[in-house]
Amino acid sequence: MKKLPLAFYDREDVQQVARDLLGKIIVTHIDNVICSGIIVETEAYVAFTDKASHAYMGRRTARNEHMYSAPGTVYVYICYGMHNMLNVVTNKKNIPDAVLIRAIEPLEGSSAMLARTGKKLTDYSITKGPGNVGKALGILKLHSGLLLTGKVISIYENTSAIISPESIGVSKRIGVESAGRDSLLPYRFYLKGNKFVSARPVK
Repeated sequence: MKKLPLAFYDREDVQQVARDLLGKIIVTHIDNVICSGIIVETEAYVAFTDKASHAYMGRRTARNEHMYSAPGTVYVYICYGMHNMLNVVTNKKNIPDAVLIRAIEPLEGSSAMLARTGKKLTDYSITKGPGNVGKALGILKLHSGLLLTGKVISIYENTSAIISPESIGVSKRIGVESAGRDSLLPYRFYLKGNKFVSARPVK
């Protein structure tokens, strides 16, 4: 497999990047264990104008500093004090667009994913939702700031997957109701019919 080049992330349209990440393969090499999965659900967050973004109106803190890094950087934040949420930084340095990886379809490392998530059987919930994605892949806050072209977390082309526009579903994002009108923006993308996509009615 071939890693996605940094130029893939170095684009102004974060929604297009979020779409294009569908079907790609994410791989982690953590604690001497390799885990991988097909990206089946993403959400786009637009730098300064999106009230759901951590960088809305140029907010810049120790927590979100890696959003301002070069495109292709990993941004991890902790949600509810326990979920490590994996994001991909896009656009140019200091323009903090990002894509949240919401769900993957497991390929390799299922035993490690089970151990990390505390599940007994590999079912559709193991990597459904960004909290489970982080757990299953072994993602921690300490991985924030890494480049996706490195050895720890990488994203690869998937030559066996042909993603047609018709196979991509679009909806509002999940869990960002506090963003008001911006919570209704159609920035969530997913592969229609995939059983690992978040279990919530799509509108």
